[in-house]
Amino acid sequence: MAAKLSKSGGSRFDLGQNADINVTPLVDVMLVLLIIFMVAAPLATVSVVVSLPTAVAKPSQNPPKPVYISIQESGDVYIGDFITSAETLGDDLKKQIGRRDPTKERIFIRADKNTSYGDFMGVMNGLQDNGFYSVALIGEDNSK
Repeated sequence: MAAKLSKSGGSRFDLGQNADINVTPLVDVMLVLLIIFMVAAPLATVSVVVSLPTAVAKPSQNPPKPVYISIQESGDVYIGDFITSAETLGDDLKKQIGRRDPTKERIFIRADKNTSYGDFMGVMNGLQDNGFYSVALIGEDNSK
């Protein structure tokens, strides 16, 4: 912000504020940036011709669909959208993952905040008994 040193009708020591934008430094900076980009742009182009070999790597398969287990407040256990029980949880999970290795499969667990600890631990014990050791717990994101 600039200041006026004198104004009409006042003493020469009266200072007033000038709220006009000083555009000259802005134009100077923009011109310098324009020159820098004009000089750097030709360096970014590749002028060397190279004959690239064909790719020999096989395309990777899509990652497997994640398995979600939901535990309601009432103690009902769901694998995806299908209801199951703590006793048949391991067999139902093995059917869902197919021929994949259960020790390397990650299981995502969503539990209601009012679920009893015993119901939750029953599901966790059922997973461990059937070889599912990689478990991720899902919570609600309240960081907003």
